[in-house]
Amino acid sequence: MGKGERVADWADGRLRVHRLIRDKARRAFPDHWSFLLGEICLYSFVVLVVTGVYLAFSFHPSMKEVQYNGSYVPLRGQMMSEAFASTLHLSFDVRGGLLIRQAHHWAALIFVSAVLAHMMRVFFTGAFRKPREVNWLFGFLLLVLAMFAGLTGYDLPDDLLSGTGLAVVNGTILSIPIVGTYLSMFLFGGEFPGNDLVARFNTIHVLIIPALMVGLLTAHLALMLYHGHTQYPGRGRTNDNVVGVPAKVRAVKSAGYLLLVTGVVFAVAAIAQINPVWQYGPYRADQVSAGSQPDWYMGVADGLLRVMPGWEITFWGHTLALDNLIPLTAGVGFFLALGVYPFIESWVTRDRREQNLLDRPRNRPVRTALGVAWLSFYLVSLIGAGNDIIAVRLHVPVESVTWVVRIGLLVVPVVTYSVAKRIALGLQRGDRDKVLHGRETGIVKRLPDGEFVEVHEPLAQEQLHLLTQHVQYRPIAPGTADAAAHPNAVFRLARYLRAWLSEGLYGERAQITKPTAQEYKDRNTPAKEVHR
Repeated sequence: MGKGERVADWADGRLRVHRLIRDKARRAFPDHWSFLLGEICLYSFVVLVVTGVYLAFSFHPSMKEVQYNGSYVPLRGQMMSEAFASTLHLSFDVRGGLLIRQAHHWAALIFVSAVLAHMMRVFFTGAFRKPREVNWLFGFLLLVLAMFAGLTGYDLPDDLLSGTGLAVVNGTILSIPIVGTYLSMFLFGGEFPGNDLVARFNTIHVLIIPALMVGLLTAHLALMLYHGHTQYPGRGRTNDNVVGVPAKVRAVKSAGYLLLVTGVVFAVAAIAQINPVWQYGPYRADQVSAGSQPDWYMGVADGLLRVMPGWEITFWGHTLALDNLIPLTAGVGFFLALGVYPFIESWVTRDRREQNLLDRPRNRPVRTALGVAWLSFYLVSLIGAGNDIIAVRLHVPVESVTWVVRIGLLVVPVVTYSVAKRIALGLQRGDRDKVLHGRETGIVKRLPDGEFVEVHEPLAQEQLHLLTQHVQYRPIAPGTADAAAHPNAVFRLARYLRAWLSEGLYGERAQITKPTAQEYKDRNTPAKEVHR
């Protein structure tokens, strides 16, 4: 036995690494394209970390005024902060600096997009159900941290565009009653814009948020391995097994996917310019960048701010800036609704079983409709964040665009909810007809009595199982007379609230009852149906 083998044997005898890897290598992983969304999150985060380390060596997080004497001639000789000067140095003088800067920014956009898309996949398929509620919270917190990481990183160059965005952030913070002014002074180190912001944001962006995100990603992956992977219903798939490819095959595919994601990020970074700070110039508190737009993930907050009327009220001798406070409250509530939904659904269904098979979105019409409405609200808000650009490009008054967005925020989610729910119910009804009548063949046959009918083929057992395997919950009754007479008003309110939500999620108008075995037997007899 060689020295290397003896070292490996010694380590395995104490750490059990070989046994751990061997056990995990036997695990099967479902092979579905939608699961790759989670891998895009992971691998774009890897690109973010690697490029961020490269950028950290040349970036100076200081707001100290210096005179620029670098390669970019239009700004040579101007006074600017060290942060902005070092960003220009990175872009024009450091070998590969501009490519790495742009790759870092594009990776951030892709990462947030992938996290949101992954969460929507989990939401629409019900992958958040027991025992994965904690993992859903980890994903939700990861989305929130990713948004704040983007915000803090976006402001580090200290250019005019980021400074304009910071002024908006400062106004929103100041609108918070009682503590707003204290928070602003603490964040900026004095009156806006202060002298410590870049250094503080750099610490948050480079150390605190990445450490929290690494912890969340590690916990997320550990819980996924512990609970096992969810899978879509199909042949041979039950709530107690996993059908898929071996871990070794999955590892090879994942390694290739890492290279693919990295290649796409750098290809986009090399082709598409993003955040050219030298065109904006250094930040000046007395200047505002025209056409300022945040990155898309902050568009919902900026859009709500732009379309909110300039309302203010005086309360107990204090002025409340409702034009900032209401959008802030609405935005926080908007995201919290997404974070707590799994717990609301679990409370309503009272289902304590472990769920490893995913839902088809059509089989949960109300949940699907709520998700579509949530996304539509996000998109309308994003349109509101570009109201000035839309007005300029389409040659319409900006007030008209603002009013369209205001109305859209109230109308579009309701319309999309109704349409999505009707589509899901229609698909459910189509599945019911397929189960009872079979598949349409397109062949028309004339019966002895002269009637023309279309020939139907019975569905295969595999497809029958797919269309009928889902569990349909029943609405919860409001309760007995004893419950109604309960002395605790909170108990009575909770009881009626759960009954009301249950009726909305699983009542007669919320789902199409799937066929029973007896209905299937009655409909699939020679006297009832013509088969090929």
